[in-house]
Amino acid sequence: MDHVSTQPPKPRRTKPTGRHPHNRLAAAFVRSAPVGRHADGNGLYLYVQRTGTRSWVQRLVIRGRKRELGLGSVHLVSLAEAREQARANRKLARAGGDPLVDKRRLEAVPTFAEAAATVVEQKRAGWRSPRAAVDWLHSLERYVFPRIGSRPVSDVSSADLLAVLTPIWHVKSDTARRLRQRIGAVLEWSIAMEHRTDNPCDRIGPVLGPQRDIVRHMRALPHQDVAAALETVRASRATSAVKLAFEFLVVTAARSGEVRLATWDEMNVAGRVWTIPAERMKMNREHRVPLSLRALEVLDAARSLADGNPLVFPNRWGNAIKDTFLSQLLKDLGIAAVPHGFRSSFRDWAAEETDHPREVVEAALAHVVRNQVEAAYARSDLFERRRTLMDEWAAYLATTRRPR
Repeated sequence: MDHVSTQPPKPRRTKPTGRHPHNRLAAAFVRSAPVGRHADGNGLYLYVQRTGTRSWVQRLVIRGRKRELGLGSVHLVSLAEAREQARANRKLARAGGDPLVDKRRLEAVPTFAEAAATVVEQKRAGWRSPRAAVDWLHSLERYVFPRIGSRPVSDVSSADLLAVLTPIWHVKSDTARRLRQRIGAVLEWSIAMEHRTDNPCDRIGPVLGPQRDIVRHMRALPHQDVAAALETVRASRATSAVKLAFEFLVVTAARSGEVRLATWDEMNVAGRVWTIPAERMKMNREHRVPLSLRALEVLDAARSLADGNPLVFPNRWGNAIKDTFLSQLLKDLGIAAVPHGFRSSFRDWAAEETDHPREVVEAALAHVVRNQVEAAYARSDLFERRRTLMDEWAAYLATTRRPR
């Protein structure tokens, strides 16, 4: 007797016959469909889980391999939107593309704020001052991030940039120009990282229009009034280190940052030379400053306050004096100048009261020679001639002091 199986035969898995489904589902069915996968067409399925979660899934053959793409929840993606995305994915796959690659790239696109933070970190090592990174992010946080900080960097448009820059383009011209450069740098990074293909900063110039080219000189005193300003600072209630730092700035005609961050290992008292390393100079070139006798006296007074600190002029907590402190001190004392302005006072004095050649004065200010032919012959830093110039500047300040 032949054995007869009592198990029901397994259903044969065959490819469905007939026409492929096309827009088979209806919106009402999407809301009430039972558990399972329900085909709509173009490989699009409504996937209903036992938990009640409803989402869209598309099955595609991508470069010869069967793949599945999640297109999102039905609460976020409508039936019409899912169909449109499925159709676009299928066309891309048939053309040899990979919708999964594009999807992953889109998901990896950072926000503008995230991209800006990355750019700052990449640039940080090349900046002379740590303050540069703070200034960058502070300006973006104030003017840019409220508008586009949380937006994917790929979605930032010309209209967005105009909304940021137009209100300040003619009111805060310098700030607006810096912002445009910084935004442009972030978008250039985004192009390099293939998050976008264009930089809208390149298109907004004609719309913003030209800014008025108003030359704003640093506030400076006539050179005849510099000695009086020195005495006002000496008589103030500022700390000794701050008073000495200010006088050293004036007698050396140096920049504020060069003085505030000066260290003892840069000072050669015996040789009367202050050597500022290239990384702390504006033009990234080492600069030697001849020290007058008054400058040496200031250093001698500062050494008695140093207490082993490597900084020449540390604040009361042992750190470098803040960049805004000297400016605020002058403002509080009613001195109508900024620290950088005393370099202008020195230059005016040299032009009006001395016969020193222009190239000697420019070398004392560590300015770069702009004329290429002149620069080719400027092999020397004219150090000894600058020493005479700085000695004369210190003597001039001593002779123009107010009588006590």
